[in-house]
Amino acid sequence: MTFSTVLVVGAGQMGGGIAQVIAASGREVFLYDPYPGATVRALATIAKSLERFAQKGGPDPAEVLARIQPADDLVAADLLIEAIIEDEAVKTDLFARADQALPAGAILASNTSSIPIATLAAATSRPESVVGMHFFNPVPMMGLVEVIRAPSTAPETAAAIVALTRDLGKEPVEALDKAGFVSNRILMPFINEAVWALSERVAAAEAIDTVAKLGFGHPMGPLALADLIGLDTCVAIMRVLERGLGNDRYAPCPLLEEHVAAGRLGRKSGAGFYDYPS
Repeated sequence: MTFSTVLVVGAGQMGGGIAQVIAASGREVFLYDPYPGATVRALATIAKSLERFAQKGGPDPAEVLARIQPADDLVAADLLIEAIIEDEAVKTDLFARADQALPAGAILASNTSSIPIATLAAATSRPESVVGMHFFNPVPMMGLVEVIRAPSTAPETAAAIVALTRDLGKEPVEALDKAGFVSNRILMPFINEAVWALSERVAAAEAIDTVAKLGFGHPMGPLALADLIGLDTCVAIMRVLERGLGNDRYAPCPLLEEHVAAGRLGRKSGAGFYDYPS
């Protein structure tokens, strides 16, 4: 499949970035988000990002933006890429509706970082055409995409998404539909343990992140990375890991949950483990 038209649902950090890279590949993109103003904000962010890429020899921002059309609802396309809140019930409802809205031959992909693809597939009449397509933040910069196959995912569905990933200039890594897949099964316990170290006053946040950067060679410390991902998303993923793997060692650290309860969600709220003045 060539996927000449792609419907991206969710115009947040991830959805906007996905829309940008899809449009930059020459494809037509419909960008839909039910929250008022979300699509407008996403297009403004995409425009700024494209300007930075253009200064380094990237595509003409005007041409790329012209290929992204705001949508008022789910519309027909060759491919759906869902990038909404990490909530199983909300995603399942979307996949059930997308199954009705998109043509029979379309593939339904989720950018979920932890929710079982099999659960989303079961909400549709086309489980063989449901697959995980997990991008990484920031999408235009990061070169990896996890392609997750549920037991029901047809080999040709996974192969089509692998081919698309390569055409976008990304490196696909195929994974089975196990809790957290590869990336978050490794990353989230690392972040969670850093929060435990902070909670137990082993060291200050800056010191913990410095150890990861200078000692492990990481470009960003785990607490700063958690702020970038969103602490609410981190909690949601840890809970999926805890349930899916049946082990309470994956339970989110109480300090992480306290920050979320207090509205300290990271960069998107202006404060998390660090403060982010607007």
